[in-house]
Amino acid sequence: MTTVNGLPAHVLLVHGIVVLLPLCALLLVLTALWPAARQRLAVPNAILGVLVVLLVPVTTDAGEWLERRVPSTAALHTHTELGDTALFYAVPIAVLALVVWWRDREARAVPGRRTYLAPLSSAVTAVVAALALVAGAAGVYGIYRIGDSGAKATWSETATAPGHD
Repeated sequence: MTTVNGLPAHVLLVHGIVVLLPLCALLLVLTALWPAARQRLAVPNAILGVLVVLLVPVTTDAGEWLERRVPSTAALHTHTELGDTALFYAVPIAVLALVVWWRDREARAVPGRRTYLAPLSSAVTAVVAALALVAGAAGVYGIYRIGDSGAKATWSETATAPGHD
């Protein structure tokens, strides 16, 4: 995907990542820590996590296409290097969202049925919650850094150019 309605696709797709990855991280933390949220939101968040993982490479590919068409700057290089790390934030969040959902599913399974992720273990629940907090915080911070570097790469020259008071 290169353009959408004449605009570079990256410019549009990146908004999906900037909104959906932190949303997924927030929902991950909520569902890992709060059983009532888990019952209602674990399935939608697992789906959202997988969608974000699929959206990241599409967005970075569109960004690489755009990178070849704009002047190269240090700020752009920083942004593209950071952008390549987005998947490292999205995948753990998605995997943990799937784990939270699966554990909730197993907790409600028929008694006597074999389970795999210790759905009733408070120790495993605490570990999953701690991992969710770390992955969620890292994901939000990482996407902030990527987005901030992209904004600087896009606007720092324009905002300081003469005639743009």
